[in-house]
Amino acid sequence: MAVRQLFTLGICPSAARATLLAHRRYSKVSPALSERLQVFESLREKRCSKERVEASEKPLIIQLADGRTVKGKAGVTTPLFVAQSVRVKGALVSKVNGELWELGRPLEADCELQLLGFDTLEGKKVTSFPCSSQFCQMWILTFEMVFFFIYLFLPKDTLLRLQLVEQQMNGPYITVYRYLTPSFSFAISLFLCSLSVTPQLSSVTLANHTESSGLMRLLGVAFPGEKDKDEWEKEQEAARRRDHRRIGTDQELFFFNDVSPGSCFFLPKGAHIYNTLTDFIKSEYRRRGFTEVVTPTLYSTALWQRSGHWDHYSENMFTVTSEGSQTYALKPMNCPAHCLMFEHRVRSWRELPVRWADFGALHRNELSGALGGLTRVRRFCQDDAHIFCTPGQLEEEIVACLDFVRSVYRVFGFSFHCLLSTRPTPCLGEPEQWDNAEQQLERSLQQFGERWELNPGDGAFYGPKIDIQIKDAIGRQHQCATIQLDFQLPIRFDLQYVGQDGQLHRPVMIHRAVLGSLERMIAILAENFGGKWPLWLSPAQIMVIPVGGNSESYAKQQFHEAGFMVDLNEDQGATLNKKIRSAQLAQYNYIFVVGDKESESGTVNVRSRGGKQLGRRPTEELLTSLTQLRDSRSNENEF
Repeated sequence: MAVRQLFTLGICPSAARATLLAHRRYSKVSPALSERLQVFESLREKRCSKERVEASEKPLIIQLADGRTVKGKAGVTTPLFVAQSVRVKGALVSKVNGELWELGRPLEADCELQLLGFDTLEGKKVTSFPCSSQFCQMWILTFEMVFFFIYLFLPKDTLLRLQLVEQQMNGPYITVYRYLTPSFSFAISLFLCSLSVTPQLSSVTLANHTESSGLMRLLGVAFPGEKDKDEWEKEQEAARRRDHRRIGTDQELFFFNDVSPGSCFFLPKGAHIYNTLTDFIKSEYRRRGFTEVVTPTLYSTALWQRSGHWDHYSENMFTVTSEGSQTYALKPMNCPAHCLMFEHRVRSWRELPVRWADFGALHRNELSGALGGLTRVRRFCQDDAHIFCTPGQLEEEIVACLDFVRSVYRVFGFSFHCLLSTRPTPCLGEPEQWDNAEQQLERSLQQFGERWELNPGDGAFYGPKIDIQIKDAIGRQHQCATIQLDFQLPIRFDLQYVGQDGQLHRPVMIHRAVLGSLERMIAILAENFGGKWPLWLSPAQIMVIPVGGNSESYAKQQFHEAGFMVDLNEDQGATLNKKIRSAQLAQYNYIFVVGDKESESGTVNVRSRGGKQLGRRPTEELLTSLTQLRDSRSNENEF
């Protein structure tokens, strides 16, 4: 009965409220939570005072996606009010001039408004919470009725300074909610059940506090109906079957050990994938004018202080003390070292652009609770590179980086789109500098010709960037490649080059990665292919099964010398069919059955991983075909 009353809240809110009041449980507020409530009320009072001063209710014009216009009042009219007034049903979130905007957040000026439902990517994202977008509006409406709802829209940096939010939350603004009912945990459980949600609860300990905060972190996913929930559960089951940790164990690719938490041990087959990806990118480097450099792993804190990382990132660094009191840190990124290399001697405009690539090992002190297989580790390598160029070369370099990304992702079969992430608040640098850089990035994206969209306020504090979102075989989105402009490091390191005019000029610095972390990309590829690696990347390319006689060395030697990953099944106690089935389950791309007839005729009997019999083939012909399939980096399974 309680669930039904809560679910039908929109019709009879008083009944739902009565149900909650009947289950009210009072408890003493912890000191940490009391402190947090005081901060909330202080911020709320400041915001209310500001709103009273600015409450001019200036008229505004709202342009809808279908061409209609709606009149409103600044600071008063919300996207939710607009949705109701124009009879748009199912809106979960909105976009205001391309920026994600909660339905309950008042509009501030004339704007273009999009109302987004569950049939959009943004709509699906906001039905997961917590999420990188905004809270699901249907929950907001319900909470507002049930829990005497109060919320504030506040800048993220304000909340970070007050240690009220976690660093990984995205966007320049965050909505802060206060729930006034003491029986919130019970009520939210009822509400989640009514929406077919699978909830997870965990306690929260605030920064600089050891005692319990009295707060709970709530994780859940909501769906408009049972059909959507069933589809999601099928996707989750598919994801579990493809989990890279299971694949890594089954195929003996890698493992982790507590002696080095968050650091992967790659076994021979895993190392083969790792090195093949590295060699792939290196071959592209030679074609695209990049040169490799090798830099140290350990640096004095003087370097990190100079780069600015010590003030903003030192808690994420591993440090060691040497020679008494001297502190060093393992590098979490390569860019400061590359700046040192650029300033090592006087540079001329004729040398630019300089494109330096670095596969050095990086270490980041990730929280133990955030570690998860290969997707979040403490020790990793990136296909990292930095480009130093003149302002006039910037646009061409960005287009070349985008083309690099496209050519690599096409090999894997990934579709992708780009996000132009613009100036955050706060940021470093002059507004004119940001405007110019953002315009250049936009022109590069237009010239590139692939789908892209604006991602306002999500740039790095030192410059705008282009993030590339890929879609895998089961429709999941991943962000791996990134192209970032940096105004600050060239200033902090006082980097200069001699221009054509004989004067000193400041170069522009571009941070660029295509695969991103090799570890994370291996996880994505393992799950994308479901462990069925294409031949060129596979650590189990050929299994040779000898049948009688002395044929065990035949074929294996030839293909091994040609660089293929070849194994030999010498199990005398297994039948031929069992050996073939075992090789298929182990995801060998091809199974060669070799007997005396094949040895005498210079042939092998070939079967594919999927069970297709490809017949008896001459060894030389087969070697040529598989070499071409491998070297072309084809994802096809047949030749």
